[in-house]
Amino acid sequence: MAEPAHNTGTEVPKGEHGAFPPFQSQSFASQLVWLVIAFVMLYVLMAKLALPKVGGIIENRQKHINDDVAEAGRLKQQSDAAMASYEKALADARGRAQSIANETRERQVAEAEAVRKKIEDQLNTKLAQAEKTIATTKQAAMSNVRTIAVDAASAIVERLIGVAPSEKAIAEAVAKVLKQ
Repeated sequence: MAEPAHNTGTEVPKGEHGAFPPFQSQSFASQLVWLVIAFVMLYVLMAKLALPKVGGIIENRQKHINDDVAEAGRLKQQSDAAMASYEKALADARGRAQSIANETRERQVAEAEAVRKKIEDQLNTKLAQAEKTIATTKQAAMSNVRTIAVDAASAIVERLIGVAPSEKAIAEAVAKVLKQ
């Protein structure tokens, strides 16, 4: 049988060196040249193609961020202005409500005072009439007291002594007692 063309083992074929190819000294110069060529080509590709695109993307992002910040500032100013107008409208509404409440309170106090004064005047009128009635009744009672006192004293004396006293003597005695 024939031997396979490729050796898949870890053994080094005969006639070849066992060192890693990049570290072989005979191919070191050519590898450096190709490294420089590849590095220069990669640098040129990066400098001419990739970095300008990335720089453009970064500039676009920065411009977009700056525009968003400017828009946010403008919207903040608008919201601050709207908030200030809202606060002003709220303060005006509170002022109007306070004014309306004060006017209503003053009107109700005036109405209550007028009603109180009217009722007070009616009560004073009724009180004056009642005092007149009481004075009239008292005077009538006092005039009747003298007559009743004279009649009672006459009846008591007559019962006690059995003889009716003179009306003049009884009237003088009652007048004397009433003056004290």
